[in-house]
Amino acid sequence: MIVLRSPDEIKKLRASNRIVASVMGEIKKAIHPGTTTLELDEMAEKLVLDMGGTPAFKGYNGFKHTLCTSVNEQVVHGIPNKRKLQEGDILSIDIGVKLDGYFGDHAVTVPVGKVSEDAQRLLRFCEEALWKGIERAKAGNRLFDVSNAIQVHAEAAGFSVVKVYVGHGIGTSLHEEPQVPNFGEPGTGPELKPGMVMALEPMLNVGVADVKVLGDAWTVVTADGKLSAHFEHSLVISENGPEILSLAA
Repeated sequence: MIVLRSPDEIKKLRASNRIVASVMGEIKKAIHPGTTTLELDEMAEKLVLDMGGTPAFKGYNGFKHTLCTSVNEQVVHGIPNKRKLQEGDILSIDIGVKLDGYFGDHAVTVPVGKVSEDAQRLLRFCEEALWKGIERAKAGNRLFDVSNAIQVHAEAAGFSVVKVYVGHGIGTSLHEEPQVPNFGEPGTGPELKPGMVMALEPMLNVGVADVKVLGDAWTVVTADGKLSAHFEHSLVISENGPEILSLAA
């Protein structure tokens, strides 16, 4: 069931997403060659707690960290560790926060130092694809109008869209209905209505769309070992268009 959130609930979702956006901004400043993803994770947890929130991922189905940190060919759900980031890596950071019973969720992929032109292009088109989806997230449109906008932009640039993992509704649970795939037929799917809250999150690969899960049962990597990028914003459908909740002030 798709829940339409009240103005009071949306206010609470704004608050949880403000923490998400603020913490992400601080984490991005700390990324440089030689940093470990575990250091970033520890920093993020302290920031979330200091702001009164609770890390949403920590303890979720047994996950032990505040951040998902996915490097290079890792698509999503990478586990923070002591591996030092290298010049030329790309790092996807995904963070979720719970505050007053409501969730925020946001992800970006960032360059570590100077990266290749191919990596820069991947990041640019993945983020653009997210914005193309956001532009279609308007009351009266259909859900797969959003999905199709992401797919068309990504594939026109020569990238493949990961189909196994999708965006999602978000509210009093981290993952709610509807599922929001990054591909689909325009004009189909549930009608978008004011009060619907969802997290859009395109995942694009340089090579094939196929992925696999590593032995840690969490880390998703591209099947061919080529680069992947991931961007995500939480938003609410309003009468005046999409309101991005996880955008930094």
